[in-house]
Amino acid sequence: MPVVSLDNTITLALSVRDRHASAEWYENNLGFKLLMHIDEAGWSEMQTNTEGVTLGLGEQAEPAPGNMVPVFGVADIAAARKALENVNVKFDGDTETVEGMVSTATFYDPDGNALMLAQDLSQ
Repeated sequence: MPVVSLDNTITLALSVRDRHASAEWYENNLGFKLLMHIDEAGWSEMQTNTEGVTLGLGEQAEPAPGNMVPVFGVADIAAARKALENVNVKFDGDTETVEGMVSTATFYDPDGNALMLAQDLSQ
């Protein structure tokens, strides 16, 4: 039995210099569809051609290629985080919330690879 129950969604988060230009590139070259630009959060989301898989574009002044972070959807981020912390999973700081949009929490696997939990607050 897994410690946390994940949704059937995953967001692959990339850092990019210009979210709007990157979204256009992914749309024109790979056929992804823009879901939203959240300018105040420096974030854009695109629907990939794979059901349940979203591409997230996080704007950074100096993006670090190769730093993709899988973001796993959960129904209750507080419960999921507590369950993982109870088995000594290391988290990076507090859970962050953009009210009415999303709560996220970054954690690490045993090799130090960053992963993230996300609870959709838009519904």
